[in-house]
Amino acid sequence: MQVVVFKVNEEQFAVEASIVQSINDMMEITKVPKSADYIKGLINLRGNIISLLDINLLLDIEKGEGDQENIIILNLQEESVGVTVDQVDEVLEIEENLIEKVEADRKKAYIKGVINFKDRIVTLIDIGKLIER
Repeated sequence: MQVVVFKVNEEQFAVEASIVQSINDMMEITKVPKSADYIKGLINLRGNIISLLDINLLLDIEKGEGDQENIIILNLQEESVGVTVDQVDEVLEIEENLIEKVEADRKKAYIKGVINFKDRIVTLIDIGKLIER
C-alpha cells in the first residue's frame, strides 16, 4: 500500500495515497464567514472550489512556528477537500504488516495505526473519520 507522509508541527502522519488527488503549494485562501473553526476557507484549484481544512484543529495539535507550506487535496466520498500541512515528506510503499494497530479511544477513532520505521514512528490516519467527528 502506498502512503503519503507529511509533517504537522514536528509530528509525522500518513494518509493512504489512493485518496490523495494532488499536492500543491500554499495558495490564496478565501475566508468563509460564520464557518466552523476547522474550515480555513476556500481555494480555487484549476477552476474547482475546494474547502480547506485546518488539520491542526482536527488533530488537536498546536500550530508550529513556521508557515504551512503545502496543501494536500484528498478525494473523500466523491468530494474534494484540502488540508494544510507543514510539509509533505515523501510517498512510500509499505507492507500492510508494518502497520501496528493501536487501541485508541473513541475520540481518536481516526487513527488506523502506526507505522514503525527503524528511525521514526508515523501515525496512519483516516481523514474521512477525522472530518466526520
